[in-house]
Amino acid sequence: MNRVCLTLPTNRACPAAITALHAEAAYAVRTFGAEVELLVLDSAGPGDRAAHARTVAALPAEPGVRVHHLDEEAQRDLLGRVIREAGLPGPDRLLRLMLPSAVSYGACTNRAFLLAAALGCDSVHRRDSDSTYQLRAGQPVFPIHHELPWLGRPAADATAAGTRTDLDPALAHRPVSLAGASFIGELSVDISEIRRLDETVYQDVVSLWAPGDWPEDRKRELVEESFTGAGTAPFTGDHATLTLVDPMRVDMCNVAFDRAVYERVPLPPATDTIGSDYFLLHLVHDAGLPGILHNRHIENFHTPERRTDTGFPAYQRRFVKFLLSMLYFHHVYDRMAAEGAGLLDGGQRVRPERIVELLRESTALPRDENVWRLDRVDTAYRKLGGRYTAFADRLAAQRQELLDRAERDIDAFATLTQAWPALVEAARR
Repeated sequence: MNRVCLTLPTNRACPAAITALHAEAAYAVRTFGAEVELLVLDSAGPGDRAAHARTVAALPAEPGVRVHHLDEEAQRDLLGRVIREAGLPGPDRLLRLMLPSAVSYGACTNRAFLLAAALGCDSVHRRDSDSTYQLRAGQPVFPIHHELPWLGRPAADATAAGTRTDLDPALAHRPVSLAGASFIGELSVDISEIRRLDETVYQDVVSLWAPGDWPEDRKRELVEESFTGAGTAPFTGDHATLTLVDPMRVDMCNVAFDRAVYERVPLPPATDTIGSDYFLLHLVHDAGLPGILHNRHIENFHTPERRTDTGFPAYQRRFVKFLLSMLYFHHVYDRMAAEGAGLLDGGQRVRPERIVELLRESTALPRDENVWRLDRVDTAYRKLGGRYTAFADRLAAQRQELLDRAERDIDAFATLTQAWPALVEAARR
């Protein structure tokens, strides 16, 4: 019987999401006989945490489902014990990388990975608090339906059972390492206002996450599909394919990883950086590890906080930091794609030491391309006027800090990746 971790990291009020997640956990038990560790990692404020605690307490008992609701104090305590058990140098820095004071999309999921190891889980299934399940005939469309059957098993097993496939038969002996889908609804990055204000500015800004040397037509294609997920068409029936999953077709609100992936390499712990949690999607793809791409897309929505006077500049800064991170990540992705199966050891598991080397190598890149990105953002935002001009003024005062932070974030990721196997082993103990 598989023991799996179904997790919801959150820093906002989401009682409905917790209740819906519990229903998905119960579905996994009934349908697949799994044991489900339902893990809510709660970084919300005191009032919202209290509401979440009441929601958890009111959940009906479900055989096979164990619910864990951990606030940051409980998470810090557990992480401190794991780090001490691992006996690694720089324990205070490791704790900050795992539980930073600022928002980190990668760090919250890394905490779920370590807790899943401590709970003896075979896989982690992640959802987000600003999304919800689609309904069909009044019933929720749970992604775990496609995530549970094949994770960790040889791809050949899925093929033999009749799963649609476009996988190279030479890869059939490798384990299914990922299962995922995307979302429908609003853009995954809350920048649709820019498009409404000025389509040309939107094109200019979004194209900045492409490699600087890409031709303009390729950048335009990237802009067209960026942050749009699976569009807006609702779910009408199941479709799943065994394949090398394109990272552009999966969102981190709707993904599951086998333990052989997340117990070897973590996610980037960068703070205040949109998209910092997508690294493993690229690693699984580039290493040639099979996955299941399905169409049980989750419905995305935006919370209003991002558009308030305080939320707007904070969110835009996260977006700019994402653009700057791509200087380094594109370099690493190119190297990973070139190495392919060289990223795997003899047991078909990813090699964390090689990832560390590639990350360290990228930090030596010149920053000229990122200086150019900041110049382009400054010009674009000033064209929009209003609060975008005010944000451009703020950005201008932070240029050097942002350039330095983008490089330091990659160095921090390398440090955490180097420590990660020992942390996972300590968590399992």
